[in-house]
Amino acid sequence: MAQIKSRKHNRNAQLVALAASLPLMAHAANTQDVTQLPTITVKSDAENKYKADKLSSPKYTQPLVDTPQTVSVIKKELLKEQGATSLVEALRNTPGITLQLGENGNTSAGDAFQMRGFSTQTSTYVDGIRDLGAVTRDVFNLEQIEVVKGPSGAEAGRGSASGYINLATKLPQTENSQEVSATYNTAEHARLTADMNQVINSGTAFRLNAMGQDGGVEGRDYLENNSWAIAPSIAFGLDTDTRLYLYSQHIRQRNIPDGGIPTVGMKGFYNADSALSSAPKVNRENYYGHVDDHEDVDADMFTAKIESDLAENVKLTNITRLGKTHMQRVLTGINTLSTNSSTNPNDWTVSRSRQGVNQENKILANQTTLNLNLKMGAIEHDVVAGLEFLKEQQYNKTMATQMPGQTTVTPTAASLYNPDRNQVLPSLVYTGGYTNGETDTTAAYLFDTLKFGERFQLNGGVRVDYYDTEYDALTLPSGSSSLVPANFGAHDTLVSWKLGGLFKPTTFSSVYASYAKSLTPPGSANFTLSETGANSSAADPQETHHYEIGTKWDLLEGKLALNAAAYRTENENQFTIDPITQLSVQEGKKRVDGVELSAVGQITDVWNVSAGVAHMKVKQLNQQTATATTLAERWSPEWTASLWSTYDVAGFKLGLGARYVDDQKRVITDSTAAANMPSIPGYVVFDAMAGYTLNKNASVNLNVYNLADKEYISTLNNGGGRVVLGQPRSAALTFNYKF
Repeated sequence: MAQIKSRKHNRNAQLVALAASLPLMAHAANTQDVTQLPTITVKSDAENKYKADKLSSPKYTQPLVDTPQTVSVIKKELLKEQGATSLVEALRNTPGITLQLGENGNTSAGDAFQMRGFSTQTSTYVDGIRDLGAVTRDVFNLEQIEVVKGPSGAEAGRGSASGYINLATKLPQTENSQEVSATYNTAEHARLTADMNQVINSGTAFRLNAMGQDGGVEGRDYLENNSWAIAPSIAFGLDTDTRLYLYSQHIRQRNIPDGGIPTVGMKGFYNADSALSSAPKVNRENYYGHVDDHEDVDADMFTAKIESDLAENVKLTNITRLGKTHMQRVLTGINTLSTNSSTNPNDWTVSRSRQGVNQENKILANQTTLNLNLKMGAIEHDVVAGLEFLKEQQYNKTMATQMPGQTTVTPTAASLYNPDRNQVLPSLVYTGGYTNGETDTTAAYLFDTLKFGERFQLNGGVRVDYYDTEYDALTLPSGSSSLVPANFGAHDTLVSWKLGGLFKPTTFSSVYASYAKSLTPPGSANFTLSETGANSSAADPQETHHYEIGTKWDLLEGKLALNAAAYRTENENQFTIDPITQLSVQEGKKRVDGVELSAVGQITDVWNVSAGVAHMKVKQLNQQTATATTLAERWSPEWTASLWSTYDVAGFKLGLGARYVDDQKRVITDSTAAANMPSIPGYVVFDAMAGYTLNKNASVNLNVYNLADKEYISTLNNGGGRVVLGQPRSAALTFNYKF
């Protein structure tokens, strides 16, 4: 593929030529009549801080306006304005994504997202390759975040039925740049980041991104968020037809995790004990954990990427990845409330459980993609062909407060309103149990975009995956006093595909319709297989069918993107209980219907906006348990919306943001019995920022979060007993300096 020349360099050459001609022009003016020359205007397009035009993956050959699928791109410039530091904070910019806390007594480890009615915890990718690991991801080394919505088995392979999240890494560039940022917030949390790009010679450049942070968490005095990370990279041949990138990322997190606070006193709380049912809230600062609770994460990733322009219209991309993530966590969770037969709230308690995670994830991947542009008669083809080889492994050590066969140890309950983190609690020990799952995948994919003139396009693709999952474990079944071995295997060939048609009313707009089919085999979420149930080694893959119509418009000379889409997603082969035989069968089905609207980009050169709204209805069809019928899906609000807008004037920058999340259901059965916290109440939160550019090198930003100090529930556990509250009103001051 031909190299794209910078317009900046062309302008510079023109200006030099113009300057050199000035003496000759002056001399001519002295010898003859003056000739009026046409005015030459040199224009430089202002950087579009919010709007992206393409995805980073070579599998997507067309501009976003011509991609028949809902895609949201969150650029680093937007994250910088908002002071967002984690992937969780970044994803607030796209509607339809919510968070999960975990099952009853267990807290989810790492980033846990729900998108369009499906969990996406295992559908996070880095540069197009799946990123495993229980880690809270930071944005310090990200160029942009790409949220691809709708099943994408044809591109990404097995995974979530609602799409995936791809993190595009910062890589060396051909221009020198150095920038450092220092942030301090009202939680006494300090953060320092650096982004240094140095050109070594005409084709070689080195880049270093680094981050370090230390301090507390807003609204939670005892919690800590401490980590450091470094991401060095080097590129060779940047000005040639073959470019080599070598880069790595190393993250060390040493946090005090959050087990949440009881839901007592909150809107929707219910308890059969009338004293508890009418009891007041606990202090949000209360910490129900133990002084020894901790969360230690070590994540390392090594990548080699080669891009080669084999011919003017032929490009080869190969990426090789070796990654390893280890989490060791001890966390104290809270469960059942008790008055202890007392009317004095000082005597009331909440039971606690000790939770341990000792998990290691490994991945070895090689992905080769060939891009080919050719014309056959009147039809232009953008062809993508590729191969992918993956070896993914997850190993978990079982942690408990007692060894198999020993009497169960019950941790001391905590005072409901005055918990003491120094109370003696049982330690967690390694029981000898473990789970070890490994999946090897060989995949081939082929895509083609056919262009019939300037107006019509046809987009199709197919991916064939052969996977082989092996699982072995030592587990403690219910009622058993000793560890029992388990060993299962599963393998199959999966065919996922998509097809889309697109009409372009104008050069910078499109109207499209598309269909996609994806397959998710058992064990996809955690490499775990079993004899029965959803992860049964004999189970059929779940099938996802997705239908979407939409339109995309790039307005205001391509500076503002307006998108609208309506979709239906159906997930089949879910396990359900046959009402007659009471046996588990794969006849369950989930349906999601939704509409999404978005506006991203520049309204004027000084006014930027990123906004979106999503509406969806999630229904479980023929989905039953042994005792009740499941009607909906947890953590799937009907309405979500996000807004962020900034205005620049005379060196000052003012920004305003809003986030809205509708009610989220926890209770999703047809039971009429009273339930504790049947849903998370909806909420709207406002944020603001003010920035000032001191000079060409230095700037300062002040971010204020939750302006109205709205108390809202960020996440609720599946049992309804504990929550993590959203960030209270708080502020952060950031100083940026460019060298």
